[in-house]
Amino acid sequence: MKELVEYMARGLVDQPDDVTVTAVEGEQSIIYELRVAPDDIGKVIGKEGRIVKSMRTLLKVASAKEHKRAVLEVV
Repeated sequence: MKELVEYMARGLVDQPDDVTVTAVEGEQSIIYELRVAPDDIGKVIGKEGRIVKSMRTLLKVASAKEHKRAVLEVV
């Protein structure tokens, strides 16, 4: 799922080389920290947070197969 988050973010930003995703795994949940260039943060969040909300929804659906809860944070 880390690859899924990276793929979505790289498609949105102007500087795809600056995209990094780190996963912090817990017992029942996984937190994905997405880091992008400062100029690209607005593109990842979107108007009123719509894009990041959609990314979180897709991640939640993908993580349901593993019976874990996934959280996406833009750092």
